[in-house]
Amino acid sequence: MAGAGLLAAAGRWLPRGAHRGPRAASSSPSCPGCGPPGPGAHCPAAPRSAPSPAPAEPSALLWARYQDMRRLVHDLLPPEVCSLLNPAAIYANNEISLRDVEVYGFDYDYTLAQYSDALHPQIFNAARDILVEHYKYPEGIRSYDYNPSFAIRGLHYDIQKSLLMKIDAFHYVQLGTAYRGLQPVPDEEVIDLYGGTQHIPLYQMSGFYGKGPSIKQFMDIFSLPEMALLSCVVDYFLGHGLEFDQAHLYKDVTDAIRDVHVKGLMYQWIERDMEKYILRGDETFAVLSRLVAHGKQLFLITNSPFSFVDKGMRHMVGPDWRHLFDVVIVQADKPSFFTDRRKPFRKLDETGSLQWDRITGLEKGKIYRQGNLFDFLRLTEWRGPRVLYFGDHLYSDLADLMLRHGWRTGAIIPELEREIRIINTEQYMHSLTWQQALTGLLERMQTYQDAESLQVLAAWMKERQELRCITKALFNAQFGSIFRTFHNPTYFSRRLVRFSDLYMASLSCLLNYRVDFTFYPRRTPLQHEAPLWMDQLCTGCMKTPFLGDMAHIR
Repeated sequence: MAGAGLLAAAGRWLPRGAHRGPRAASSSPSCPGCGPPGPGAHCPAAPRSAPSPAPAEPSALLWARYQDMRRLVHDLLPPEVCSLLNPAAIYANNEISLRDVEVYGFDYDYTLAQYSDALHPQIFNAARDILVEHYKYPEGIRSYDYNPSFAIRGLHYDIQKSLLMKIDAFHYVQLGTAYRGLQPVPDEEVIDLYGGTQHIPLYQMSGFYGKGPSIKQFMDIFSLPEMALLSCVVDYFLGHGLEFDQAHLYKDVTDAIRDVHVKGLMYQWIERDMEKYILRGDETFAVLSRLVAHGKQLFLITNSPFSFVDKGMRHMVGPDWRHLFDVVIVQADKPSFFTDRRKPFRKLDETGSLQWDRITGLEKGKIYRQGNLFDFLRLTEWRGPRVLYFGDHLYSDLADLMLRHGWRTGAIIPELEREIRIINTEQYMHSLTWQQALTGLLERMQTYQDAESLQVLAAWMKERQELRCITKALFNAQFGSIFRTFHNPTYFSRRLVRFSDLYMASLSCLLNYRVDFTFYPRRTPLQHEAPLWMDQLCTGCMKTPFLGDMAHIR
């Protein structure tokens, strides 16, 4: 990603006259920059009129080209190239004009209310104690504490193999990111577990919402303490040689985490200390007030109970928060709210008690419980692309709305802010750019197959793998970035692109844009198209003849 973007602007550092004018066809049987030419190849680095150089040892040519590339990469990365991305920006997967959006909808948890990471150890500890006290798990499990740097969102868990792993957009396990308990599983063992391949047949093993039966995907932020606890419990059983049924252990941990929510423990912690746990409340108020001031209609659909939402909104917005919303729905039971027509709306009174009167309309300032989207659409007539709904869970909040109902959707991805700050570092930029350049060099030079050249290529492959591991560890030592494997998008990224028109670190990013702003997604080159890729420029072999002539037009 970074390399392609950098090289799109490479003309700023190339001599303006370097590629102007028509080229003479090269009479050289092979290009010292690219190796033996392929069919129809044309290399702008080839000499124009000088005679072909005297043959040299192939391995010496490879190392010379390597050094040339190192110098070029260094020259192409001036200091100002870092910090190009804004962590507070909104990123578009699909073109969308806010001018056309009349109705804004919101989830509550991790959308309107952003929570501090201090909540995760509380969830972990409470669920761990539930396992020991109510499920009679070994007392030794209490010795484990929450490790916030262990897992990342979007991982998959193979229940029968007790394997937590990162899967890419093509359903392949990223080697080096499979863990059983707290220990990494060797690549060879992972491949053997899946019949000699890295490919995971997710369509057979996991449903649309990533909930099994054999493989579960952890998609929401609340799942971070769940993955940590699951890994710790498996680690304890394996470390003490205790036999266990993988499915039972998985269900017990999942139920213990669920109990923390169902019993209201998490709600109690947040309500007792909202200053500690709720972040950016003033920014949420600013977003909502601004939208209402511009004549937008607002609604809230959340799975959380009214008393909890009411206290949180009073803290962030004030006692009159309900006047900002045209419709408020609590305990909606998403995602079935979007698909199940059978559950009717129930009205709540001021104390949160259920009323028995029939619902014929959704009134502003009133609170409704449960219901379903089909009745919601009938009663409000809010349909199609004039509705924009924000949520943090790609499945439970966004998928059905985009695929079935044509709403516009915005994903709240708090991890985005930290990942962009890492991408903006000089270490990341240099590591990734050199990695892409080295990959291109390997691709072009693999035509050299003599013994010495093969040793050179093997050394480059080793260096490339080391660079990939360094880049991965910048984000997370075990699993890397939530958005990428070594080179492919993650399965999480694939779902993010499919189910969201926009994505951002927090709702407050909306404050950086006008309410009639149009978001345009960047045209990402397909593999058969003609970008100025780092590997093509550095190996002096752009794959289209005219591209070199256009390099200075920027």
